[in-house]
Amino acid sequence: MNRREFIKSSAAAAVAISVTSSGGLAEQGRGIVHYPDPWIEVIDPRFGRMVSFNAAVERLYTGTRWGEGPVWFGDGRFLLWSDIPNNRILRWTEETEQVSVFRHPSNNCNGNTRDARGRLITCERRQLTRTEADGTMTVLMDRFQGKRLNSPNDVVAHPDGNIWFTDPGYGIMSLYEGEREPVELPTRTYRLNPSTGQATVANEDIEKPNGICFSPDFKKLYIVDTADKPGQPHSIYVFDVIDGARLANRRIFYDMGAGGSDGIRCDREGNLWASAGGGEKYDGVHVIVPDGKLIGKIRLPEVCVNLCFGGAKKNRLFMTASQSLYALYVEAQGV
Repeated sequence: MNRREFIKSSAAAAVAISVTSSGGLAEQGRGIVHYPDPWIEVIDPRFGRMVSFNAAVERLYTGTRWGEGPVWFGDGRFLLWSDIPNNRILRWTEETEQVSVFRHPSNNCNGNTRDARGRLITCERRQLTRTEADGTMTVLMDRFQGKRLNSPNDVVAHPDGNIWFTDPGYGIMSLYEGEREPVELPTRTYRLNPSTGQATVANEDIEKPNGICFSPDFKKLYIVDTADKPGQPHSIYVFDVIDGARLANRRIFYDMGAGGSDGIRCDREGNLWASAGGGEKYDGVHVIVPDGKLIGKIRLPEVCVNLCFGGAKKNRLFMTASQSLYALYVEAQGV
């Protein structure tokens, strides 16, 4: 399922949800929620231990067009996330629960993370940037072997200081999410040393590499493929990370089936929390244990695009859906 198919299926699902009988996700709203929250689906007892009976999904904000790339700043008690079509980064502040504009324009930015020094790393159209402590911005990479990057999509930082990011090119495929511009490089996953500017190709056989995250021990790397391949699985792949520098032993970790995933994160126990889009009862977050079994879902009334852990104990799951920001306290903690 490619990005356009992902959005198309979401639109169809939204129509279906809006006319469902009493009890559908849209009609429940997010006022008073009767515990346990019906949006939390326990498939396996292992997921039951990760959620609390008296915790509910909260809608914190509505007003984005395609929310992406959440990243938590514990030192400032705020969350940043991208609103790609509106060309901005938004900030939700925990203390006031208010939302403000952090950056506009944002060069149709997508995924975000923090490096080992806590600086913001951002995937933008045609480039990867770093926001310095004084607010100035540094372009970390915009070309490879003389050709322009397509549109970096999602990004993770390794403890050794290197930055790994995917470049499927969505930001140059449409006017809605950027510009229509020529593709100059194959779709790839890169490993960048920001100190030297040296970059290497980590993988180039995934057609549309999108969401990316490490296992908690950094010995595995997960990459989501959002390519539309009729008759083929919508896969989340996993690789072994060799010497912290290269990938080996690619295999399918999980087949998303009729729907698809985008952003992904691991918790401290190695469970993978995957955003999901594909229609009612599918949209939200799917939780998959290290052996590749689905154990639970957090259902949302719209496509979940990306997610991250945050809060004082790193046990608050923030979910950027297409138009809204959601959160849920869980009994798992982010890396």
